[in-house]
Amino acid sequence: MTPSGTIDRHTRCLPAGAGEDAAAAHAAVAEAARVLQAGGLVAFPTETVYGLGADAGNPLAVAQVYAAKGRPAFNPLISHVPDLDAAVRLGTFSEAALRLARAFWPGPLTLVVPCRDTGAVCDLARAGLDTVALRVPAHSVARAFLAAAGRPVVGPSANRSGHVSPTLAAHVDADLDGRIDVILDAGPTPVGVESTIVDCSGEHPALLRPGGIARADIERVLGHGLPDAAPEAAERPVAPGRLASHYAPRAPVRLEAGHVAPGEALLTFAGARPPGSAEAGLVLDLSPAGSLVEAAANLYGALRDLDARGVPAIAVVPLPREGLGEAIADRLGRAAAPRPPVP
Repeated sequence: MTPSGTIDRHTRCLPAGAGEDAAAAHAAVAEAARVLQAGGLVAFPTETVYGLGADAGNPLAVAQVYAAKGRPAFNPLISHVPDLDAAVRLGTFSEAALRLARAFWPGPLTLVVPCRDTGAVCDLARAGLDTVALRVPAHSVARAFLAAAGRPVVGPSANRSGHVSPTLAAHVDADLDGRIDVILDAGPTPVGVESTIVDCSGEHPALLRPGGIARADIERVLGHGLPDAAPEAAERPVAPGRLASHYAPRAPVRLEAGHVAPGEALLTFAGARPPGSAEAGLVLDLSPAGSLVEAAANLYGALRDLDARGVPAIAVVPLPREGLGEAIADRLGRAAAPRPPVP
C-alpha cells in the first residue's frame, strides 16, 4: 500500500489516438473497459481534460478514485455516459434540463438532476446527495470507452486533488503513475477547461461552475437568464469544482497584475507586457493571438510548466471575461485562493 492508502499499481499507457492503427486503438479501448469493469481505474480523454474513470456503481472503485486523487470525500463526482438515453435512466430531467441536454450533448456541459438510480451511481460517487451530476462527452475515444464499459463512469480530472488538471496523457502520468491502472492516450484535449455545470435539480436552472459552454449560449437555449447558484456551505458542495482553493499550482498566484515584481513568473495573454516584464523570471503567453479558445486549451499546461520550473510566484495579467474567459477567470481565481492549512 502507498502512504495514502492506494494500492501500488503498475500503470499502463495504451495509445488510442487518431494516429493509431484502428484495430490497435479499438483493442486499447476494449482493454481499458475490461479493467474498469473489474474495478480498476482508467484515465480517459474527453474534449475538456483527462478524466479518472471508475465504475460509478462500485463503491470500492469510487473510493480508490478519491484515494488516488487525495480528493475530499465530500466533493461529488460527475458520472459520464455515452448518450442521453443512458442519462435519463439515471436522473430525472425537467423540461429545461432536456432542452439543454439536446442542445449541448455530446459536449462540455454537466447537468445536476435528481438521481433516480442510486445503484448505478453509488452514494459515495454522489457524496451522499440525492442528486447526480451527468455528462455526455463529445470526445470519440471517451464515447467508445463508455459504450464498451456499459455502465456510468465517474470521471473527475485525472490529477492529484488541488493540482492542475491534465490536458495530456503525460500530465496524468506525472501525477498518478503507480496509483491507477491504465491511461488511454489520445493526445491533447481540445477544450482544455472543465465542463460547465448547471444545476437543474430545482425549479429554475442555475450556474454552478462556468466552463466549456458559455453562459450566453445556455441562456439562448433556455430563453432567459442563467443566474449563479446560491453560495454553498464550504463543507458540502453540491457539484465538482466548487471548493474555493482548487486547480492550484504550488506557487502563489497574483491576479489582475498591472506590473511584474522581480523574479515573478508572468502568465500573459495576447502579447501583453506590463511594467517589470523584462525582470520576470519566466514569461508564458496563453495565446499570443488573443484567442480565448487557445488560452483555455493552454491554461493548465502553462500552470503545470510553471510548477515544473519551480517559479516562486506567478503574476497573471487581466484577461477578457466573455465566453470562455469566464471559465478561465474562475480557474485562475481558484488557483489564487488562500490554501487550506495542511493537517
